[in-house]
Amino acid sequence: MFHAVSSPKTCISYPRNNFFHRRHSAPARLRVSASLPDPNGAKVEYTPWLIVGLGNPGNKYNGTRHNVGFEMIDHISQAEGIVLNTIQSKALIGIGSIGEVPILLVKPQAYMNFSGESVGPLAAYYQVPLRHILLTYDEMSLPNGVLRLQPKAGHGYHNGVKSVIEHLDGRREFPRLCIGIGNPPGSMDMKAYLLQKFSLMERKQVDAALQQGVDAVRNLILHGFNNSTTKFNLEQKYKYHKV
Repeated sequence: MFHAVSSPKTCISYPRNNFFHRRHSAPARLRVSASLPDPNGAKVEYTPWLIVGLGNPGNKYNGTRHNVGFEMIDHISQAEGIVLNTIQSKALIGIGSIGEVPILLVKPQAYMNFSGESVGPLAAYYQVPLRHILLTYDEMSLPNGVLRLQPKAGHGYHNGVKSVIEHLDGRREFPRLCIGIGNPPGSMDMKAYLLQKFSLMERKQVDAALQQGVDAVRNLILHGFNNSTTKFNLEQKYKYHKV
């Protein structure tokens, strides 16, 4: 169950009274703690996760390559029954849990290149450690529909990721779930490619990847980076290779 307690700076904060079912602009400064009794009667507490999908707000960007990060958040939201119904720090957010682990789902609303203006303040406000900030976004260096989960990385010339790193004091040591969208064909302009919608075949591949991404996020939240993560990345890397 969830309950509010006073404690050291590590976890998501929210008021005790029906946070999940009402709108508000600024949650009270309480720590949310998920706990389970162990065989000896002690409570096991969990550090929460900030799961951030990058994209651009507005209907005209829905379904475009650059917005698959938003779509990943939507899939997690639906799978875990978490409603994103609160605006805070220029972001649409929702608080819930995966298993007993509290999570905060985030879709920055200040446009892609300014995503850090949401992530930095939210991470600071809820006092979430870097190792529990999961960023999910489009990645041109991966084939369409291929995922990659890693504990840290650079920005890869992705402006949204650059902004997040800048607002985390230049730190890069936070997990990423990259969603492959492939490279522009021929001499096609990169911006036009990113803001273009997927073809029917590409859409099918991305939809399947998003479902696989939900399972990968669940495993990460509940078990951390482990052998299953390595297996997941290998399966993703070669899933379109014919033997």
